[in-house]
Amino acid sequence: MASSQANLDKMQLRQSYRNLWHTDLPNAIQADFPYCCLSLWCGPCVSYMLRKRALYNDMSRYTCCAGYMPCSGKCGESKCPEFCLATEVFLCFGNSVASTRFLLQDEFNIQTTKCDNCIIGFMFCLQQVACIFSIVAAIVGSEELSEASQILSCLSDMVYCSVCACMQTQHKVEMDKRDGKFGPQPMQVPPMQQMSRIDQPVPAPAGYAPQPAYVIYR
Repeated sequence: MASSQANLDKMQLRQSYRNLWHTDLPNAIQADFPYCCLSLWCGPCVSYMLRKRALYNDMSRYTCCAGYMPCSGKCGESKCPEFCLATEVFLCFGNSVASTRFLLQDEFNIQTTKCDNCIIGFMFCLQQVACIFSIVAAIVGSEELSEASQILSCLSDMVYCSVCACMQTQHKVEMDKRDGKFGPQPMQVPPMQQMSRIDQPVPAPAGYAPQPAYVIYR
């Protein structure tokens, strides 16, 4: 109950995020076409690599579905995180993509644009309609309706695979931005140094570095 309330609070908190993805879903193919093709044909493998990269390659931080599902923390992740992640991406592929997305959004305060929401919502609605048509076709027993439901299911699967591939490319580009892989960075004025005690712990950096007041270009 407490975990469900925490997830609900996180969903409400995401509505106040102000940062944007480096690339939106419609432009994800142009942003990295080869990676989008790889995500389309080998989605679970890409999902595995992206989740591991999102965790900064530290699998001790891994939790099933990034802590956003009721099963999170109850699958023996601490004993064998690599096996648990592989099981997640193959058996719960959609959840694995969404969990990596939520993980990045919460880390960098990234909102989902209205355009992205429309695309994702259309994907879900199409899946629901295809499911309803399949059930009705099975009950009625009409060949025409059965053929229509199969065409609709095929279309739904194509949209699902395409949107997931674009989402994973979007995540990859965002982590490229995080890791500074967009070419040489301009020389920046170093921040003011402060003295600290030897025994004072130094916290690990999180999120994007604050933008400096002055930038010197070579």
